Amino acid sequence: MPDEIPAGFQVLSRSSPFIDMAGPLYYQVTDDGLLIAFRAEEKHCNSRGFVHGGMLSTAADIALGYSAGDFPDGNRAMVTTSITIDFAGSARLGDWVVFKTDVQKVGRMVAFANTYAHVGEKRIARASGIFSVLDGGS
Repeated sequence: MPDEIPAGFQVLSRSSPFIDMAGPLYYQVTDDGLLIAFRAEEKHCNSRGFVHGGMLSTAADIALGYSAGDFPDGNRAMVTTSITIDFAGSARLGDWVVFKTDVQKVGRMVAFANTYAHVGEKRIARASGIFSVLDGGS
């Protein structure tokens, strides 16, 4: 059934009122790192039936920040300083959208990461983020 959540994913346990509104979001820890995902619902779509770029940007920001913050093992405090996103494809209602993130560096004051959104094997977006580390990296 297309509405089912793929095996190995679980509801994102660290949330906020904004993430609750945008979600539900899911995560899975793999050998390649943290995956963040969502099933595209009507509330995520624009009037043309495509997942809105704002939803993809929101999920990318969460994927980048949670990966750099060492979720679920850690809880490094950081805030987004900059995020850029490029759209190379699209997602539609019912699609399972997965973000695969590559953390470039987490320093004492700043962190850098890239993430790629996929629907199946098709890459639909890439995003880069820079984060200010609030806790001095401890």
